Parts: sequence; C-alpha cells; structure tokens
Amino acid sequence: MNLLLAEVAQATQRLADAGVPSPRNDAEELAAYVHGVKRGALHSVKDSDFDARYWEVIARREQREPLQHITGRAYFRYLELQVGPGVFVPRPETESVVGWAIDAVRAMDVVEPRIVDLCTGSGAIALALAQEVPRSRVHAVELSEEALQWTRKNMADSRVDLRQGNALDAFHDLDGHVDLVISNPPYIPLTEWEYVAPEARDYDPELALFSGEDGLDLIRGIERTAHRLLRPGGVVVIEHADTQGGQVPWIFTEERGWADAADHPDLNNRPRFATARKALP
Repeated sequence: MNLLLAEVAQATQRLADAGVPSPRNDAEELAAYVHGVKRGALHSVKDSDFDARYWEVIARREQREPLQHITGRAYFRYLELQVGPGVFVPRPETESVVGWAIDAVRAMDVVEPRIVDLCTGSGAIALALAQEVPRSRVHAVELSEEALQWTRKNMADSRVDLRQGNALDAFHDLDGHVDLVISNPPYIPLTEWEYVAPEARDYDPELALFSGEDGLDLIRGIERTAHRLLRPGGVVVIEHADTQGGQVPWIFTEERGWADAADHPDLNNRPRFATARKALP
C-alpha cells in the first residue's frame, strides 16, 4: 500500500467518526481531487507526490461541508455540473425521476417534445433531458439569482431556454403546448428543520428545501402551473420526500383535470415521485 492509500484509510475512519454517510467514497473522491487523478488511479500516486492539502479538505468534510462544495462539481446521470454555495446540490435520488421522464417522453408520438423544468437549480434535470432526448425543446426556470450564477455556467453551451422567474407564473407563452412538466421543488416541512442532514440544512439554500408546514405548498402551486402549461394528454413528474408517498397524487385529482395520478419508488424502493396526466377534453 502506498502512502496515499494509507492516508485514505485514516481519512475514511475520521469521516465515519464524524457521521459522514459515505466515508470511504468521500475520502477517495477528495484524494483524487487533491492529487488530480481518477479514483481508480490513487494507487499510482508516488509517496513523494503526496499533497498535505488532503488533510485540509478532509477537515472541511468532517465539518459536514458537502463534498460537492469542496470539489466544485457534482455528477448527475451523464453530466458533470459546477456547484457551490447558493445552489442546491443534485442528489442521486433525482436520477430515477429523470429516467422515468425520459422514458415517458420517448413513448410519446411527438417529433420534438416540449419539456419544462420548474425550479431548475443547477440545471441538472433540464440538461439531462436535453442530452438524452436529442430532439426535445427544453425550457427551464429558476427564481434565485444566486442559484442562476451556477445554472448559467452549466448551461453556457446548451440549447436549454433558461429564464429567471417564479415557477408558478412562468412560461405563459407555452400555455397548453407542453408535453412534459418536471420539477424537483422544495418539499421539506418547516417542522422537520432539525432532522435535515447538515450538508443540506447548513449549505443548501433554504429556498430549495422548505415549503410550508407540510412541505407541499409549492407542489400545490405547481399542480396548477403544470395544468396550465400541458397539452391534453401531457404528463407532469414531480419529486417529493419518501415520507410524502401517497399524499402528492391526491393533489392531482380528476376534479382538477387530471388522470392516472400515481406514486413511483426510487432505487431504494421508497416512494420518491408522483406523476399524472392532463385529462383529455
């Protein structure tokens, strides 16, 4: 074992003692970041090339600063995104939400499907859809100017139509012409603040986390926005907390113009997102 791998083993234990959920992964990612190599090449770093700055970034992670803030990058499906203070760090759970949406769009008999991403944040969802559904026309909106600084970096060379604004009042020019609306909105109840992981509670923007006493305030608003934007037969896909399984589909009722409302599990088989179809006239 070379010096770096020995240090990674010690760092793993330090991160585990600090309560970091994935200590080995993070210790290796930070070692690769500091030494400018891929994780699979850590064994190739010469002992004489060990960089003591490694312990500086390990100390930051011990304090539960997000791994992605330290490295400045987050991975989402096939994307590498720039992230940092002021923007929500995309989570692996959202990848299954996007996967379902991609399958739904591909199943539509539409040559150039029009997609709207509400509360786009880093742009992860919109960019993944634009990349994996090549002929789609993707539109995204974000309210926070701080978040938009990161969104604009990530979308600099993309074909996504990015706008600043309120998700509940966006894209009136697209009313009735959208094939799919997707969103990962804030959905944590204000009463759950103390139970949120430090990486999110202390570093992600509150605007991207909390939404009323039951966490569903913005989702209720997005229900109306999605109905306004979608064509008849169009689909909405919306992420929610695993503790909200069963609650969100009840927002998309037949009385409000919806059909086929249902919940779907994530890769850990926990209820993670709801879908519904705008009813035909």
